[in-house]
Amino acid sequence: MDDKQLLRYSRQIMLPQIDISGQEKLLASRVLIIGLGGLGSPVAMYLASAGVGHLVLVDDDMVELSNLQRQIIHSVQDIGLTKVASAKQTIQDLNADINVTGYEKRLDDKELEKEVAAADIVIDGTDNFSSRFSINMHCLKNKTPLISGAAIRMEGQVSVFNKTPSSPCYRCLYKDEGELDASCSNNGVLSPVVGIIGSIQANEAIKVLLDIGETLDGKLLMFDALQMEWRTLKLKKDPHCPLCSKTPG
Repeated sequence: MDDKQLLRYSRQIMLPQIDISGQEKLLASRVLIIGLGGLGSPVAMYLASAGVGHLVLVDDDMVELSNLQRQIIHSVQDIGLTKVASAKQTIQDLNADINVTGYEKRLDDKELEKEVAAADIVIDGTDNFSSRFSINMHCLKNKTPLISGAAIRMEGQVSVFNKTPSSPCYRCLYKDEGELDASCSNNGVLSPVVGIIGSIQANEAIKVLLDIGETLDGKLLMFDALQMEWRTLKLKKDPHCPLCSKTPG
C-alpha cells in the first residue's frame, strides 16, 4: 500500500483483527454482488469504502424514481441510467482505486458459473427464489461462500452459506421455489431496514474474507424493525438436501 492508502484505511488498519495484512487481503479480494437495489446498494458502498479491491456488479434494471426511497447508491440524476452504470459511478466517486466490472444484464448459467468461480465471495441481493437457488447452486459447486440477505415490509434476515463443507446451503433453508414469491414492489419495505440488512451482509463479507470473528455461518439472523427485536436461529445441513447432501431425498 502507498501512503495514501495507509491514510484512507487507517481506521481499519488500527484494528488488531485487520492490521496491514488484513487490509492488503481485502485489496486483493474479488466480490460478486448480484442485485444493486436496497440490499446491494449499501453492500457495494461499504465494501468499496472498506477497500475490497475488485467488485463485480450484476443488475439488469434501470434506475427509477421509486428506487430512491431505499437504494442509496443511486441519485435523482441517475434516473434512466442502468443501475450498474449508476452504482459504478458512485463507487468510483467513493474510492477511485477500486476495480469495478459491471454486467448490465441477467447472467446466463455459463456467465454466472464463471463469475462465481472467480469470486472470493458472493453477495445475493436479489428478490426472487429462482435467482437465489441458481446463485446458491453455483456457489455450492465452486465452494464459494454466499452471503444471503432479504428484507420486506419491516423485517429482514441474513445468513452465510457454504462457508465450509459442513455448512448448510440456501436450499437447506428453503425447499421449494413456491414457498416465497414476495417482493417489496408488491408488499412495501421500510427504507432503513434494507440498509441495516445490507450493512450486515457487508460486515459478514469482510469477516469471511479475512477469516475473523464469528460469522452467521449455520445461523439465520432475523430482524423485526417494528418491535426492534433480533432473533438468531441455528441452521443445520439438511441430510436430504438435493444439492449439498450425499443422502438421497
